Amino acid sequence: MAQASSSRRVVIVGGGFAGLYAARALRNAPVQVTLLDRAEHSLFQPLLYQYATGILSDGKIATPLRELLKRHRNVEFVLAEVTGVDAAGRRVQARRPLGEQLDFDYDYLILAAGVQQSYFGHDEYAQFAPGMKSIEDARRIRRRVFGAFEMAESADDPAERSRWLTFVLVGAGPTGVELAGQVRELATKTLSREYRHIQPKDARVLLFDGGKAPLATFGPKLSALAARDLKKLGVELHMGCLVTEADLQGVQVKDHAGNLTLHEAGTILWTAGVQAPPLATIVAKATGAEQDRAGRLMCGKDLALPGHPDILVTGDLMSLDKLPGVAEVAMQSGHYAGRRIKHESQGQTYAKPFKYHDLGSAAYISRGRAVISAGKLHFGGFLGWCGWLFIHIGFLTGVRNRVGALLSWWPAFARDVRRERAFTMSDLPVSLYRAKVESADSGLRAVPRQSASADQPEPARQTHKPAP
Repeated sequence: MAQASSSRRVVIVGGGFAGLYAARALRNAPVQVTLLDRAEHSLFQPLLYQYATGILSDGKIATPLRELLKRHRNVEFVLAEVTGVDAAGRRVQARRPLGEQLDFDYDYLILAAGVQQSYFGHDEYAQFAPGMKSIEDARRIRRRVFGAFEMAESADDPAERSRWLTFVLVGAGPTGVELAGQVRELATKTLSREYRHIQPKDARVLLFDGGKAPLATFGPKLSALAARDLKKLGVELHMGCLVTEADLQGVQVKDHAGNLTLHEAGTILWTAGVQAPPLATIVAKATGAEQDRAGRLMCGKDLALPGHPDILVTGDLMSLDKLPGVAEVAMQSGHYAGRRIKHESQGQTYAKPFKYHDLGSAAYISRGRAVISAGKLHFGGFLGWCGWLFIHIGFLTGVRNRVGALLSWWPAFARDVRRERAFTMSDLPVSLYRAKVESADSGLRAVPRQSASADQPEPARQTHKPAP
């Protein structure tokens, strides 16, 4: 793609918190900015679970990047996926949605591509246990969760019905805790009177984690408070357990004593662990940069890769001082990278190292229950819930999204009404079930007819019984 400007060229890879804050910091700077992302929107990931469980629409948590950057005249957005980096030639290779290749020259490269779900070396679990990092992921989870209740409603076999009403969540960090609480609230409140053959309140939610307690990073006090509230809500906590197998039937877990247990479940949701995207490996090979165990790029205090002051790493993609993968780190590092480049493009030095200011963390448990950790303040309950509302309203992008979230929260929290529940069954693992059934059928056909028992009855057809 032609880039005719004589000013310095900045390429930003990723339009999440870090990339967006970097682009904003470069407004009015004497640079030409190109932002590359394979999604056309900036996503507010902390509220993805509310989209997945029918409280918020995608428009409340995702805003088009072009709308956010329309007043930034020196910023151009291109919908493309980065496929290569030539560090010596200062060039980025990218691919358009239909496969055409594009090249972008740069004077500065800001890497803000975030991370992706990690299955700890078992990527085959992804087809059975979707993660939650994007709108597509959350939409898939919505289909699985609401679809499970529909499958249970039409099942005559009590065992099958029970399996569909069992939800397994892997990972007891903020996302896993928030999602587990929402599934239980959905079952016990919103859906409690809508079905004729099942009792949604009978749905079981099992939360597994290899650690000793949920929300362990919040400290022992808030962790214990979260565990208490989750148990009151009906979530079954299985701490100290590692998932060793996941398939259509459920999960196999190993406890701290080494005992293996099979838990049958119709829905498995994966919120444990993250890893760097393939871009990190591409950059590491091009620059010689080191990666940590999760594949993130190790950078200096100035966020630059060693030996490459023109390449800055921000947000979840950077590995620096064991900083957590939270929105605030992404926002602050993106802002820092933009300010540094702005100063240098104006001929000024910018020797100030990046310093993260911890503004605290918050996690939603259930309606009226949340926990907040901010400095020396550690509190939960209703006060924590009010603080959670205030924090998330403040960080949502744009007035429209803030007002829209408030209007959606009011009926959800006051009347248990979730208006964003539309879904299709297309993403349930139907093809996997069909393949399993066809495999079983072909196995039966392979058995010689004379070996079958004459007394064996023909499989009964499922009959949907009307409500009494």
